[in-house]
Amino acid sequence: MTEPLWTPSAERIAASGLTRYAESLAERGIGPFASYADLHHWSVTERAAFWRSIWEFGGVLGDRGPRDVTSPDDAMPGTRFFPDGWLNFAENLIERGRDSDVAIIATGEGVEDRLITRAELRRRVDAVAGWLLDQGVKPGDRVAAVMPNLPETVIAALATAKVGGIWSSCSPDFGMQGILDRFEQIQPTILIGVDGYRYGGKTFDVRDKLEAVHAALTTVKRVVMVSYLGEPPAQSWIPWADVTSDGCEYLPLRFDHPLYILFSSGTTGQPKCIVHGAGGTLLQHLKEHQLHADVAPGDRVLYFTTCGWMMWNWLVSALASDATVVLYEGNPAYPGPEVLVDIAQRHRVTLLGVSAGWINAVRQAGLSPASSHDLGALKSICSTGSPLSPEGFAYVYTSIKADVQLASISGGTDIVSCFVLGNPTAPVYMGEIQCAGLGMAVDVADENAESLPPGEKGELVCRAPFPSMPVAFWNDSDGSRYRGAYFEHFPGIWHHGDFAEKTEHGGFIIHGRSDATLNPGGVRIGTAELYRVLERMPEIADAAAIGAQVDGEVRIVLFVVTADDVELDDELAKLIRTRLRSEASPRHVPRDIFAIPAIPKTRTGKTAELALKTWIEGGSIRNRTALVDANLFDTDPPALSP
Repeated sequence: MTEPLWTPSAERIAASGLTRYAESLAERGIGPFASYADLHHWSVTERAAFWRSIWEFGGVLGDRGPRDVTSPDDAMPGTRFFPDGWLNFAENLIERGRDSDVAIIATGEGVEDRLITRAELRRRVDAVAGWLLDQGVKPGDRVAAVMPNLPETVIAALATAKVGGIWSSCSPDFGMQGILDRFEQIQPTILIGVDGYRYGGKTFDVRDKLEAVHAALTTVKRVVMVSYLGEPPAQSWIPWADVTSDGCEYLPLRFDHPLYILFSSGTTGQPKCIVHGAGGTLLQHLKEHQLHADVAPGDRVLYFTTCGWMMWNWLVSALASDATVVLYEGNPAYPGPEVLVDIAQRHRVTLLGVSAGWINAVRQAGLSPASSHDLGALKSICSTGSPLSPEGFAYVYTSIKADVQLASISGGTDIVSCFVLGNPTAPVYMGEIQCAGLGMAVDVADENAESLPPGEKGELVCRAPFPSMPVAFWNDSDGSRYRGAYFEHFPGIWHHGDFAEKTEHGGFIIHGRSDATLNPGGVRIGTAELYRVLERMPEIADAAAIGAQVDGEVRIVLFVVTADDVELDDELAKLIRTRLRSEASPRHVPRDIFAIPAIPKTRTGKTAELALKTWIEGGSIRNRTALVDANLFDTDPPALSP
């Protein structure tokens, strides 16, 4: 059996939130459980008792009500958790700890660090919430933001939740059409924007773009501008400093009251508007932070994200676990690849969240924080956005920190949380996500929805309901789009669209998106399998593989970005094919290999494989503003070999 890369010490296990949770169950006569697998089995078979225990363990402020669940027969969709419950999401994040505790540390390119205490956060959220009420914002009204990752963004989001509004945000680097594709659908009442942002040592003034967005959003009554670059607002905009009032009380709201509208990437059509409820979001994040990511009171959580990615919402929720949220705004590789590690050292970060792409980039840059930085406070590293390669796993333990829990995590915008993630009491094995989340009946299924054994690849599914399922899709009155998105493939079973396998250790491996899975000769291959080989080649800086339909057959086409001073010639193409044949299989060998300047990606860093497939097959790319490095699609696609 493969040796683990990391095994938690007895002291780490005893001090973990997961152990303390299991002990709290034992005090109530539940358990004890001999293993995590036993605890997980209880959590998915006794869902009402499990989620009730998370409410209690997490110290949720609110009224749970007499019923824990409406549908014990596991109906999906349709089952509701705590249907009689009341709470306020903002209250649960703000009313924690002591007034003097640091709630937010904000840093970024070209700015000084800012520290905001719990008392300051409470006071400012209260003032903005009262102002929203003064503007006529009612429960269910939408507040939309085009904002960087700043304290003002967190304050505005929590103020919106305090009065029952629905928050939705995107990053200011979105193009105007990308912003409108999202916000025109949800018709916001209030728009909050910024004068500009810094990235890679440059400043970008976005005031003209936001004026055009404002002009197009006819439902907007008030427009607020945060001056991040020090530029004056347009005459019709309200300066952030003027957004103040005498405050207001927390408004109690139903457990499923809409909290966030998040958007799908929108690379294959208009972005879906996914509505998430306050209670489900809160319970899932409390569980994931405290039990799976081992976040404890006083911890400091830094996750590199933008305000257009669900990991921003996940990060903000760490306030509910009495942790400090560390915000970074800017390029994570500027002025050098060590910038996030510098912040982790400076602010004694305990959980560092990054993308798999970041880990691969700092590995290729030769960074060795284990020898150059003091990361003594760091307990956990989370990686998401795309599958983390075995080389990425090994690099973390050899070059970043040997005694850290590396939690590769996977879930998504659809559930504003994770299906599979970390376990601070269990070993970490190379290339594997540690476990399925508690309360999540995750499985890998074949095309008949039958469960597959470890080692066989299939569809990632969830066989039972959970609280952070979307409340609805916006503008989907009969629920048909919602049902079609998740339950059409396997009726009554959540089909997530990931190609995955279970492992002998109780973990999971994600091989990429199902809709991007390659199928040459009728054999399904995950794109991550190719990428793991190519990441070991210094000649290749980035790559994307697609399965193109040619004369009724699927052909693997590979796009590569070569390293500096390297050209894709016949010799390199032969080397790529040889490595893929020997390290993967003959089925992984591409017929065509093309060099391109950059791999188009979504704004959350995911490779836009479907857009590349559409382009190479001669189709048109919709919603290009949802992509970075999309200039490739202005050119004609290369000709495939006969």
